[in-house]
Amino acid sequence: MRAVDIIIKKRDKQVLTKEEIDFFIKGFTSGEIPDYQASAFAMAVLLNGMTDQETTDLTLAMAASGETLDLSAVVPIAVDKHSTGGVGDKTTLVVAPVVAACGLAVGKMSGRGLGFSGGTLDKLESIPGYRTNLSQEEFLHQLSEVGIVLTGQSGDLAPADGKLYALRDVTGTVPSIPLIASSVMSKKIAAGAQAIVLDVKTGKGAFMETLEDAQRLAHLMVSIGNLSGRRVVALLSDMNQPLGEMVGNALELKEAIETLHGKGPVDFTEHCLVVASRMLVLGEKAPDLDTARRMAEEALATGKAWEKFRLLVQAQGGDLVFIDEPQRLPSAPVIEELKAERAGWLQSIDAREIGETAVGMGAGRAHKSDPIDYGVGIRVHRKVGDAVQAGDVLFTLYARDTDSLPTVRERLMKALTWSDSACQALPLFYGIIE
Repeated sequence: MRAVDIIIKKRDKQVLTKEEIDFFIKGFTSGEIPDYQASAFAMAVLLNGMTDQETTDLTLAMAASGETLDLSAVVPIAVDKHSTGGVGDKTTLVVAPVVAACGLAVGKMSGRGLGFSGGTLDKLESIPGYRTNLSQEEFLHQLSEVGIVLTGQSGDLAPADGKLYALRDVTGTVPSIPLIASSVMSKKIAAGAQAIVLDVKTGKGAFMETLEDAQRLAHLMVSIGNLSGRRVVALLSDMNQPLGEMVGNALELKEAIETLHGKGPVDFTEHCLVVASRMLVLGEKAPDLDTARRMAEEALATGKAWEKFRLLVQAQGGDLVFIDEPQRLPSAPVIEELKAERAGWLQSIDAREIGETAVGMGAGRAHKSDPIDYGVGIRVHRKVGDAVQAGDVLFTLYARDTDSLPTVRERLMKALTWSDSACQALPLFYGIIE
């Protein structure tokens, strides 16, 4: 069996066997199959797809490429959540402490930014000292003692996915539904959570731009989870405009901190409460959604969720001064407001364009080795459906210098579509798949 034959077979739209997939993943993990062949394989999958059985086989092969955790040894039940990626999506930073504060353990391995989509790890690493490279032993100990872990993917857990994840970001293969599904679910299966809530984004700022594609991805991941003995629920959520207001690593961390203090944007707070409620029900901590909602709201209102976040940061080596005094977090030297030149209603806000603009400012990576500027980003002051007067602030820009600002201004104004009459606000969610 040769890697090139497997690539050719998928290139020619044929179905791969479990043995062929296992061979390819084992070879890629060991280094016998090089990056360029894995990139070709990923492109063939992007262009020609995979059957549900192929995707399940790929998922299980990646999960089996390293160690797997058994969380039942340290907690009765652990719940995980995953977002398929979006612009301004800092949900994990709020939801995980809320759920953990309600007594349900949250053990999560997060990822870095992919393309225009920000990554939870990049946001957490805005905190000096915060460790995202916990060992398995540290992961299990912290889950048992603190009840919450937010770390990077251990090199011992689904290492094939870790390698492929980095390649997808720089080879134009991020949007493949089978690769997204297998990437997400291989990590979840290897990481040992018994219950998983999936936040599947759809819209201009999501990898699944159409609701149909989002539904297909959600159904596929729920199916993989069920076949693997996990309880899985998928929420279909909007990503036609950024979630919350802030786009950029330290900026989003600050917004999450404000939300944990009960002062976050309305849309972001509501999104977090919905996701947290689903996690509490799926993790058997609440009998129904109404009860779960009350528990989540109380965790925010009483400060218990904030205290759980502080315990998380402390446990992983982060300097608490920087979250207790968020103004100390990385900040951009150049701050400028961008104001409306006309009156009207906002008909659309292109989340992808805003995300890509933020990446161009230094908030993300064009290459997998690129450094990130934690302080740069964009604040989006308005939402779809808002009435705007000439002179109202639309965006605040946080830049490293003034050189890029003319391009940034132009791109952001082009991201907006205007209407002369009132238009509808966007929904936060489109449905649920169980």
